[in-house]
Amino acid sequence: MNDKTKVIRVLLAKVGLDGHDRGVKVVARSLRDAGMDVVYTGLHRTPAEVVQAAIQEDVDILGVSLLSGAHMGIIPVILKLLKEAGAEDIAVVVGGVMPDEDAVELKKLGVAEILFQDTPPEKIVSTLRQIAASRGAG
Repeated sequence: MNDKTKVIRVLLAKVGLDGHDRGVKVVARSLRDAGMDVVYTGLHRTPAEVVQAAIQEDVDILGVSLLSGAHMGIIPVILKLLKEAGAEDIAVVVGGVMPDEDAVELKKLGVAEILFQDTPPEKIVSTLRQIAASRGAG
């Protein structure tokens, strides 16, 4: 299978106490409809569970949806765990609600992209395709 036919694999996760998952389910459907292979971990996962699942599922992109305001505590832990596991090739994308200055800081830490809650589904699809292509997937 060459790079042009490789299906982009995405793991979507809700980490922590955030119990709102309607948005992440819409994103999952949009990505599936665009031909991506999507795994959704469900609600209330720990950073360690999410990283382990991303590695086991051999995903290209780990998408973390956060509406709880805990992004500055959770995302650095996920990035650290990926690095410790030698899985830094998995791109991390964060979606949800956060102040612009936090988004800038997360990008400095290594997050591939921040997609805010009002990002249209077609923009999410195109962004993930660009990220995957830049990493040699999809």
